[in-house]
Amino acid sequence: MIAKGTVESVTAGDELCFLPAISLRDAIARREISPIEATRAVLDRAERLQPVLNCFITICRDEAIREAKAAEHALLRGEPCAPLHGVPFTVKDIVNTAGIRTTFGSRLYEKNVPTEDARAVARLRRAGAILIGKTTTPEFGAKSLTDAPLFGRTRNAWSAAHTSGGSSGGAAVAVAAGIAPLAVATDGGGSTRIPAACNGVVGLKQSNGVIPHSQAADAFGNYTYVTPMTRTVADTALMLQVMAGPDESDPWSYGPPASDYLAAATPEGDLHGKRILFCAVPAGRPIAAEVAAAFTATLDRLLDLGASLSEMDGKPFDIEPMWRAINHTTWLARFGQMAARDADKMSPSLLRQIASASQVSGVAYQEAMFARTALFRHVQTLLRDHDFLVTPTLSRTALPIDQDLFGKVTIDGKEFDDLRANWFPWTMPFNLTGHPAMSIPCGFGKHDLPIGVQIVGRFRGEAEVLRLGALLETAQGFSTRWPQL
Repeated sequence: MIAKGTVESVTAGDELCFLPAISLRDAIARREISPIEATRAVLDRAERLQPVLNCFITICRDEAIREAKAAEHALLRGEPCAPLHGVPFTVKDIVNTAGIRTTFGSRLYEKNVPTEDARAVARLRRAGAILIGKTTTPEFGAKSLTDAPLFGRTRNAWSAAHTSGGSSGGAAVAVAAGIAPLAVATDGGGSTRIPAACNGVVGLKQSNGVIPHSQAADAFGNYTYVTPMTRTVADTALMLQVMAGPDESDPWSYGPPASDYLAAATPEGDLHGKRILFCAVPAGRPIAAEVAAAFTATLDRLLDLGASLSEMDGKPFDIEPMWRAINHTTWLARFGQMAARDADKMSPSLLRQIASASQVSGVAYQEAMFARTALFRHVQTLLRDHDFLVTPTLSRTALPIDQDLFGKVTIDGKEFDDLRANWFPWTMPFNLTGHPAMSIPCGFGKHDLPIGVQIVGRFRGEAEVLRLGALLETAQGFSTRWPQL
C-alpha cells in the first residue's frame, strides 16, 4: 500500500521501459509505479537512443512531464483511473496532434502545428495515455523505407546497418527499443506491418472503419488506416479497445459491433476446428530461405495448436500494379500542385511516384477500382469456408540501410526489380480489401534480424485475429526477446 501523498517505485530504468502497457497501467492504478517515473524513464531512453536510432522528429518532454504530473495528482486524489492512465505513447508524424508539431516528414510542413488531434489520438489521450513524441516517417508516408530530407534515415532497432522499414519506421523502432509500449502508426500498403516485421513487434492493420480515419481525404474510397503498434498482442488489443468506435468523420466507422478485444487476446484454449489457408509467396515471386523456414515452423505451431491447414493459390494476390494505380493517383491529386511549386524541397522518390501517376488515365483508375472489388470478393470467398489466411509478412528480413526505393532488391544473393512486388507482396492486397491483417514475430534470421508472419481474418474479425495471434505468440515465445542497445 502507498502512503497518502506518495507514489513509490517497484522497478526502474530500462526494465520499466520494457513493461507491457497492460502491466504498466495496472501498476500505476495500484500506485506501485508513478506516472512521472514511467514518463521520465521513457523520455530519458528516447533522448539517449535518438542519436543512434533517429526514430523521433519531435520529443515532447515538457508537455509529457506536465501531463504525467497531472496524472499522478489525480491518483493521489483518489480519482478513477482511465484505461491508459499514465501510459506513454508515440504518434507517427503524419497523424495530427493538437499543439504538437506535425511535419508529415516534409520540409514544407516543418513548422506545422495542428489545432486538433486526429480522432484516434484524441481517444488515447482521453483514456489517459501520455504523448511523449512524434516518430519518423518518409515524406507523407510515401515509401517502405523511413528516410526523408527533413531528418535523414531511421535505423533498425536490431541492426544499424539495416532499414527500419516504413513508412511507420520510427514507430516500430521506438516500440522495439523500449522507448514506449504503444505507438500510433499508419498503413496504406503495409506501412504498419512492414516495419513491425523488420523490428520484431506487433503491427495490426484493422478492418476499414474499425478505427476512424479523420484525416483521409477520400473517406469513401479509403484504403489507408491509422493503426496500433505494440510489443505484444495483448497491448495491441488494449490499444484497439480505446481507439475503435464510430465517428462522424468516417462513414466506414458506422456499423461494426462493439467487441471486447482485450478478452479475445487471452492465449487460452487451442485452434481445434479452425481452418487456415496459407501461402508462402505469390506465384513467380521470390522468398528467402530463412523466411521460408520460419514460415514453415509457424505452420507447424498452428498444427500443434489444433488448426487444419490447406495451401491456397497466391496468384490472385500479385496485385502491385492495381495498388499502384490507385495509390499513386491519390498522391498526384494530393501533392501534384505542391510538386509543381516546390519540387526542390521534396523527396526525389515521392516526386518520381507522383510523376508516374500522370500516365494513369481515368479509365485505368476505374478499372483498378473494379479489380479492387473483385479482390475483395475473392478474399470473402476464401474466408467463407476458412477462418484465416496466413502468409509471411515480408519475403526477406530488413533491407540495407541505404536501400533505394527504385533499386534492385537482393534476396538470397539474387537481384530483383520492383521492391514492392518482391519484398512485400502480401501486405498491399489487404489495404485494398479492408480485411484485418496483423504481423507478429515468428523467428530471426542472419544478424538477429526479425522475421514476421501475417494473419488475415474475416472482415471486422479483429477479435479472432487477436486470439490467434495471442495463441501463436505464446507458443513461439518471441515476445520477451528484444534488441541489445
